[in-house]
Amino acid sequence: MKKNYVGGKIFAALTYVFLYAPIVVLIVFSFNSTKSRTIWSGFTLNWYKELFNDSLIMSSLQTTITVSVIASVAAAVIGTFAAIGFFNMKKNWRSPLLLVNNIPVVNADIITGVSLSLLFVSVGAMLHFELGFGTLLIAHISFDIPYVILSVMPKLYQLDRNLFEAAQDLGCTWFQTIYKAIIPEIMPGIINGLLIAFTMSVDDFVISYFTAGSSVQTLSMTIYAMTRRRISPKINAISTLLFAVVLILLVIVNVRESRQYKAEIKKDKVLKGVLE
Repeated sequence: MKKNYVGGKIFAALTYVFLYAPIVVLIVFSFNSTKSRTIWSGFTLNWYKELFNDSLIMSSLQTTITVSVIASVAAAVIGTFAAIGFFNMKKNWRSPLLLVNNIPVVNADIITGVSLSLLFVSVGAMLHFELGFGTLLIAHISFDIPYVILSVMPKLYQLDRNLFEAAQDLGCTWFQTIYKAIIPEIMPGIINGLLIAFTMSVDDFVISYFTAGSSVQTLSMTIYAMTRRRISPKINAISTLLFAVVLILLVIVNVRESRQYKAEIKKDKVLKGVLE
């Protein structure tokens, strides 16, 4: 039994090395003083300085942040109201609709990207518009919404269904019930969904590639175009910064979920103590 336990630890350690060793190498060589990808020549921050002086990368970064912020906020609003709508449905309607909601999450990005591109091109031919910032933004909102719904639904399931009726008995309209009674209770789920949506938008390449057109470039598209010519140390630098941003967001989400879980356990203990 002990040998199996040791073997499991070794296997887990090798798995983590396999997953994260490339990222460590990437981060280390982003500070390398030469363009070599194999020989360490000394520490420098020159590649980060050149990165922020590169107008193409900065423009792509601005586009990425703009799209990600707008898309994640819009998805948080739409996804929250959609989740509340699903929650108020009968189970025989809610279950199949939630199943449909999960399809974009597990669907291949290339399928989503190609299908959205065809949709935008077809509609654009009728309404006389082309692929660009607008279509890119709509695409990001569409694939962000399911993640928000998946984050909000568990919080709704924890609510007392009598909360709706109690608020309306006190004279609240439907909107006031949602805004004053429901939203505060599910806010942790909304914030988590917003952060996940933002991370997904920042990280996306495939769907953006098919829906942005030739006039707009996100950061991931710019990096891909640069790697096709040659892997510049600036790519190591921007990839390191992107990894840091995503890592920080994931840590925030995990810390929030951990605190919420502990708070719920504490709340349950207090309720049990009162009832006893």
